[in-house]
Amino acid sequence: MERDVIDLFTLQSGVRATLESSFPGRCWVRAEVSAVKSRSGGHCYLELSQSDANGLIAKASAIIWASKARLLCPYFEKVAGAPLQPGMSVLVRVQVNYSQLYGLSLIIDDVDPAYTVGEKEKERQATIARLKEEGLMDRQKGLEMRRLPYRLAVVSAPDAAGYRDFMRHLHGNAYGFAFHTDLFEAVMQGLSAPDSIAEAVEAASEEGNAYDAILVLRGGGASLDLACFDDYRVAAAIAKCPVPVLTAVGHDQDYHICDMVSWKYVKTPTALADVFIDIYMDEDQYVTSFGTRLKTAFLNKIALMNSRIDVLESRIIGADPRRILERGYALVLDRRGVVMKSSAGSRPGDSVTVMFSDGTVGCSVNEVRPSDGH
Repeated sequence: MERDVIDLFTLQSGVRATLESSFPGRCWVRAEVSAVKSRSGGHCYLELSQSDANGLIAKASAIIWASKARLLCPYFEKVAGAPLQPGMSVLVRVQVNYSQLYGLSLIIDDVDPAYTVGEKEKERQATIARLKEEGLMDRQKGLEMRRLPYRLAVVSAPDAAGYRDFMRHLHGNAYGFAFHTDLFEAVMQGLSAPDSIAEAVEAASEEGNAYDAILVLRGGGASLDLACFDDYRVAAAIAKCPVPVLTAVGHDQDYHICDMVSWKYVKTPTALADVFIDIYMDEDQYVTSFGTRLKTAFLNKIALMNSRIDVLESRIIGADPRRILERGYALVLDRRGVVMKSSAGSRPGDSVTVMFSDGTVGCSVNEVRPSDGH
């Protein structure tokens, strides 16, 4: 049987001619970045892909030549907030290229950063809607934290600057307040970050009542580097945690979904340390104030008692017979030495003693005369 046989070059040339006739000009393509490699010469090599519910359905190699990369890559990073990286949804303008030696490739000469930012925002809004539907947005707000939280679980990367700043600020506080912290390590950016952070939060919460609070913290970074903190898995893990979760992620202007569902959020890791230092400062001031009030009340009570003693002392001194005698009066004592308050019972011949301030005089009763009116 006669066969139609062609050589490989002829086959590849036919494929090239067909592709170039089907896509004679540039076209915009939606895809996801699977891999990025920059070469020393300045060329940027990407792998683009597309997936559906069943998995990967398309894949192609793409190139941004150095002459274009020098302009496109910095512009994209400035607008999108992060460089081209795996996991991004992108809209790129390509020229279909087919080489008999290297096969199909897409030559990229433009990238629309607004599309990438827009896709992330769509995902973000969908995540918020899902959390609301599942009743998870405000679940943490119903929890109460201990009056003096001491045992803290920290979810962070051990070598992160934000983690170091937090630990230095918390444990080095000027007031000497002591805290116990345990680190639950997690990857804080990239494709593996959502699962890593969620697993760390869940691991800390599974310790039961071992911790008074769980802290999720990361210093600043590019917007898309922080996109993991808008991920549903991270937000759901925080919302379902049985103890209060506090977050400090990114810069002052950042506000992530994990912040929305947390018990409390602050802007920076050092501000998160201040939350706990301030709690102890308030308690210290309360105890000091209470001690001051107690001391003041005690001193006032002592002062009142001293005042009453002074009054009694004055009365006692005022009633001292010696003071009466000093004013020119005299006391008459009967033979038993008892002060005589009346002439009744006295008889002529009784011996009495008259007491003056400067001495006593022994006397004898000669006559007893009742006063007028008796």
